[in-house]
Amino acid sequence: MSDEAVRHVFQTVDTFDPDAFARLLAEDATLVFGNAEPMAGREAIAAGLRAFFATIGGLRHRIVRNWQAGADTIAETEVTYRRLDGKDVSVAAVSIWRTGGDGLISDYRVFIDLAPVYAS
Repeated sequence: MSDEAVRHVFQTVDTFDPDAFARLLAEDATLVFGNAEPMAGREAIAAGLRAFFATIGGLRHRIVRNWQAGADTIAETEVTYRRLDGKDVSVAAVSIWRTGGDGLISDYRVFIDLAPVYAS
């Protein structure tokens, strides 16, 4: 996956539109976010993102670096979350995803500690 394609994935997430992100996924894709239970299938992933997005006011990613290993992309990012109280909190994250021959993401994993985002 090219650097431009990696930017497109994060720009899509940053639109705060779960359905737009789901269109990047294979129909039977899986997503694991932090230590949450895995989600399977576009509809379940979009629903899970809608639930998560309801707990924050917004987000934006800054790509620190990314690597390609065959069909896998590894991206280190700094993610700035807008909390519901209006404050911004930035945390480090690593996302790893596998892209199929059709260009769609089949497996997406996010490694992140969200505790600072929800701290009082």
